[in-house]
Amino acid sequence: MNETLALALLPFQLAFMQNAFLVTLMIAVPMALISCYLVLKGWSLMGDAVSHAVLPGVVIAYVVGLPFAVGAFVAGLFCALAAGYLKDNSRVKEDTILGIVFSGMFALGLVLYVKIQPDVHLDHILFGDMLGIAFADLVETGAIALASTGFVLFFREDLLVQAFDRQHAAAIGLPVRLLHYGLLAVISLVVVGALKAVGIILSVAMLVAPGAIAALVTRRFSAMLAVAVAVALGASFAGIYLSFFLDSAPAPTIVLLMAGLFVAAFLRQALAGRKAGEKPAG
Repeated sequence: MNETLALALLPFQLAFMQNAFLVTLMIAVPMALISCYLVLKGWSLMGDAVSHAVLPGVVIAYVVGLPFAVGAFVAGLFCALAAGYLKDNSRVKEDTILGIVFSGMFALGLVLYVKIQPDVHLDHILFGDMLGIAFADLVETGAIALASTGFVLFFREDLLVQAFDRQHAAAIGLPVRLLHYGLLAVISLVVVGALKAVGIILSVAMLVAPGAIAALVTRRFSAMLAVAVAVALGASFAGIYLSFFLDSAPAPTIVLLMAGLFVAAFLRQALAGRKAGEKPAG
């Protein structure tokens, strides 16, 4: 019994596992909150676009000697702003523009990476290096998580109004431009915060799945925010813990758990709808 308990508690006694838990749980909160707005606005592809677009910024930051986070943030924000400009000044739909912009920037990043061949391994950029987190990474991610969470919570009601009806938000005097570009900036910021933990590709799931799951199980937005955060924290904790014993990569394990939760929530909703349809009238 004591040996079983000792084995179960082993992941919490290892420094690299403690750092993995901390960095992922910190960034999971703002990503879960933002995912609710992305789902409501139909902006799920925006998270995908920004995540992929940071690659050239990382490579260029390596060349000029800047922190990777600075280059990633600038590149992600440029992608979001460029997509918005092209949408407002062309007849092409937003999802098409996002696909072109993020695929183009991702391709540029790959070309630059192969040409320059930086010391950082491409797998660590794409999929993260959760088990190689240092104290400086914890401080950086914690600051990003705190700033991002603060912005979303402070403007949560204004962001909700703008998500449903931007014209109404402008009519009642809300700073719609600040809210729009502020949300884009925060999306870029949380992607930077997640870069070392879950990487470029897997951060997409963290920006979409919690909000999508919460939308299936609740109808009130305040509850949606709470459920999304609970899903992100629970899946992150369980994914890292299970990956230790399964000898699997933590980030994909987290994403698999989120995918499983989404399927379960969908089946639950479908079953509830079927029962409601079978209920006799009167």
